[in-house]
Amino acid sequence: MKATSLQYARELDANDPLRKWRDEFWIPEREDGTPEVYLVGNSLGLQPKRTAGFVQAELENWQRLGVRGHFESEQPWMPYHECLAKPMADLVGAEPDEVVMMNGLTVNLHLMLATFYRPTKTRHKILIEEHAFPSDYQVAQSQIQHHGFDPAESLVVAKPASEQATLCNDAIVDLIRQHGDTLAVVLLPGVQYYTGQVIDMARIAEATHSVGARIGLDLAHAAGNVPLSLHDWNIDFAAWCSYKYLNSGPGSVAGCFVHRNHASDGELPRLAGWWGHDKKTRFEMKNHFQPIPTAEGWQLSNPPILSMAAVRASLNVFAEAGGIEPLREKSLRLTAYFQQLLEETLGDRVNIITPHEPSERGCQLSFELIGVQGRAIQDELESRGMMTDWREPNVIRAAPVPLYNSFEDVFRFVEALAEVM
Repeated sequence: MKATSLQYARELDANDPLRKWRDEFWIPEREDGTPEVYLVGNSLGLQPKRTAGFVQAELENWQRLGVRGHFESEQPWMPYHECLAKPMADLVGAEPDEVVMMNGLTVNLHLMLATFYRPTKTRHKILIEEHAFPSDYQVAQSQIQHHGFDPAESLVVAKPASEQATLCNDAIVDLIRQHGDTLAVVLLPGVQYYTGQVIDMARIAEATHSVGARIGLDLAHAAGNVPLSLHDWNIDFAAWCSYKYLNSGPGSVAGCFVHRNHASDGELPRLAGWWGHDKKTRFEMKNHFQPIPTAEGWQLSNPPILSMAAVRASLNVFAEAGGIEPLREKSLRLTAYFQQLLEETLGDRVNIITPHEPSERGCQLSFELIGVQGRAIQDELESRGMMTDWREPNVIRAAPVPLYNSFEDVFRFVEALAEVM
C-alpha cells in the first residue's frame, strides 16, 4: 500500500492508540458542516469539550456563593492555582513547588529577569537568538535599557549558520564561552517558533552555568509539545503560554518555572506583590513582604479563576491521555509521515526548514514554498478548510498535534497543497 494513498493514512489512524482523544475536542467546521483540517495548534490549540463544564462550574459557584467561593466551593478559589502545579510540573519536568500559573508569558519573563538579570559594569550581557519572537527580543532590550545599559553593547545575538534557517548548538555554546565573563543571562526558546527547531536545552544550560551566568527559557512552543526536564537540566527559570499546545483558550493564564535552588531563597530580589506573600500571614495586611518559599513567591495578584478552570480542564485531558510520553511517540510518527508526504508528493517545490532529525523538532514543520506566490497559496488553502499559519516571506508553519490531529488530516492537507500549487 502506497504511503501517498488515503487508505494508508486511514490504516495508520485505525492503529493509533490515541485516536479516541480527537473526539474530546471541538473541531471547527466549514460552512458545509465538514471539519476543517486544523494544523495551527502551534498558534491556538483547540478547545477540549470538557472545558465548558469546568468553566461553568466556577460561574455557578460565583452565582451561588459570591465571595464565599474563595473558601467554600468544591475547588475553593483561594488555593485554586495550587491544583494546577503538579499536573503542569509533570508536563515540563519540574517539581510541583517550582511551577506556578500566573500572568502572561511576557509579564513572567519580565518578572524573572527582575530577579535573575542583575547587571554589573563587568557582567551585563543578555544572549538571545537573532530571530527570537519579537516580544522576547523586546523584553531583553528593555531590561537592558531599564538598568542603564546600551543594547548595542549588552545584547549578544546568536545567528543561524550561513544559508541555514536553524541555530547551531555548537555555535551557541561557543558564543557563551566567548562572552563568559561579561554574560549575565542566556534567554532562548525551547522550540524556535519560526522553524520548529528544538534546541539542546540541557547542553546550553551546562555551558551557561560554567561561565557563571543564568539561563532562562521561553517554552511557548515547547510546553505540551516535547518532553522537558527543567529541574534535572538545572534551568534557572522558564515561562510559557498555555493557549497553544496546552489548549487553555485565547490569552489564557501563563506558566512559570523557578528552580528549587532559587525558589526557596527568600533573599532574592524581585518585583513583589501581595499574592506572593507568606500564606499564613497574608491577611494580617502588614507592609512587610515575606515571600512564599516556592515559585508562588513571584505571584503578584490573585489569579483569574475562569481562565484557570480552562487550564485545569486541559491538564485533565493530558493526564488521562498518559502525559507527554505517549503524545510524543505519536507526534514523532505523525510528523515523520507529514515530512514523507511533502517530499514524495511535492519534491523540490517545497523546502522544509525544520530539522529533519526527529529529536531536533516538535510536531511543527515549517516549509518554504518554491516558485510561487505563497500568500495566494495560503489563502486558497484556507478557503478549502486547511488551517495553517503563514509567515513572511514564503513560509507555511503546520503543526499536526497528536491529541486531536489524525494521519488523514495530514494526508488531506498535503493533497490540497499539491492541487493548489
